[in-house]
Amino acid sequence: MVSFLQIDSLTKRFGSLLLYENISLGVAQGQKIGLIARNGAGKSTLLNIISGKENADEGKIVLRNDLRVGYLEQSPTFQGNLTVRQVCITTQNEIKAKQILTQLKITNYDQKIETLSGGQIKRIALANILILEPELILLDEPTNHLDLNMIEWLEEYLKRSTISLLMVTHDRYFLDEVCNEIIEIDNKQFYSYKGNYSYFLAKRAERMEANKAALEHANNLYRKELDWMRRQPQARATKAKYRIDAFYELEKKAKQKQDDKTISLSVKASYIGSKIFEAIQVSKSYDKIKITEDFDYVFARYEKLGIIGDNGTGKSTFIKMLMGEVPPDSGRFIIGETIRFGYYSQDGLQFDDKMKVIDVVQNIAEYITLGNGKTLSVSQFLNHFLFTPDKQHNYIHKLSGGELRRLYLCTVLMRNPNFLILDEPTNDLDIATLNVLEEYLADFKGCMIVISHDRYFMDKVIDHLFVFHGDAVIQDYPGNYTQYRLWKTQQAKEENSKPGTGATASGKQSYRQPPDKKKLTFKEQKELEALEIEIPALENEKKTIEESLNSGSLSFVELNEKSTRIGALILEIEAKTMRWIELN
Repeated sequence: MVSFLQIDSLTKRFGSLLLYENISLGVAQGQKIGLIARNGAGKSTLLNIISGKENADEGKIVLRNDLRVGYLEQSPTFQGNLTVRQVCITTQNEIKAKQILTQLKITNYDQKIETLSGGQIKRIALANILILEPELILLDEPTNHLDLNMIEWLEEYLKRSTISLLMVTHDRYFLDEVCNEIIEIDNKQFYSYKGNYSYFLAKRAERMEANKAALEHANNLYRKELDWMRRQPQARATKAKYRIDAFYELEKKAKQKQDDKTISLSVKASYIGSKIFEAIQVSKSYDKIKITEDFDYVFARYEKLGIIGDNGTGKSTFIKMLMGEVPPDSGRFIIGETIRFGYYSQDGLQFDDKMKVIDVVQNIAEYITLGNGKTLSVSQFLNHFLFTPDKQHNYIHKLSGGELRRLYLCTVLMRNPNFLILDEPTNDLDIATLNVLEEYLADFKGCMIVISHDRYFMDKVIDHLFVFHGDAVIQDYPGNYTQYRLWKTQQAKEENSKPGTGATASGKQSYRQPPDKKKLTFKEQKELEALEIEIPALENEKKTIEESLNSGSLSFVELNEKSTRIGALILEIEAKTMRWIELN
């Protein structure tokens, strides 16, 4: 294979912080490499060094002569007074440029760059790179600010393309579909895995297990050698020099930390009552764009809802109406009295740069209560989020984008909410933090609404979807994203196979609501909520009677009464449980 990029003996430091030392890697023609590491490990820095925006301390980078390279930065910038047309379109590329811009939902070519949102600018930068057709692309979080349809289009585009890639992304489905190699930065070293993300997971697990065994062996040997070094210290000068040197090398190895911490996020949720929220005839529109129209919904206890849809269909507006930040045009939301919202918004990163990390969290609470009744201090809690003691005393302005997101997440969870509303929580978080967040959300004893374009994340944490189709059409689908995608594909096949059906005159694909979910009436919802209280109470009564029957201290009359009661209880529990299953 033709070598496009070769990095040899690269070392990079920021002051006393060493990112990596003496590392090497190469990108050949046809390779599609995903770069994985925790936030702050130097992923974006490496792309900046390759592109020439930053310098390495040592080492060299060699690009093939005349190689066409495109670089999508995490936060690209353009001259503000230029239009989209001036940035992206020339007479030579007009047809191709407009095709790609349309796929990325950029259609106003005369709009000034300075009037666009950060997400729109990121999409224009991505379009600009694809239009120029480079041979090697460096991508830093390419799926941020793309909706699901755009992500799937880009995924297919890159899979089919012969372009070589080196990219940083937390989108695990994207890594799995596009990449043929994964490079992990771990403990300041690079590890290469010749396969996609699923292959990486399997092989990394093997590596970690081997490291664990080697570390255990080193520790055992270290203890023996330490005992030898401590014996007869006055005679140390006579000891074999090679053995003393070997001891210090062994000491380094034995003291290595296996940096694969698991973070416990089992924070205790506040008590939540049976009434959560109810939307009654809610309507909202901006100019001629309808968000909702006479929308009704009763949110159930412990419900975990995902919201998906194209950009501009009103997902965030719906959340803001629920939170009271945006008033509906008509209708209302009724919120239960016990509800304590924890709101993670897209624009919530508003910290004082002059404050320290630990001070930000201490301003909320001095400690946090866990699900098992134990408490954690602020410092312990931050440590669970990979904020080491030295990081906790860093000033906010020194944090990376991902670290800021992690801190923001801490401030939301520290407030002990029982209803989490998360608007694009996965942006800029590393995969290690995402894994932890997913486990926490899966076990969260409260309610949840999540807006996210991260398909892997949505599949793991939600149990049904609202799909915003635009023009106030909101589809309630009983399943996760992958199930919805498969159903949608099957529906399209069925519609297209019928004569005279399929795509409508407007070009939109028609769809039917899946037949296997009937929305509960208000009365049925109340019945379900009552059953969730009654069944545990009956189970407790049954347990108490069983203990009495086994005590041997009951009289004949009491024994007869309790035997009769437990028989009736068993029948009642069975009947109520069957009804609970039907309603669910």
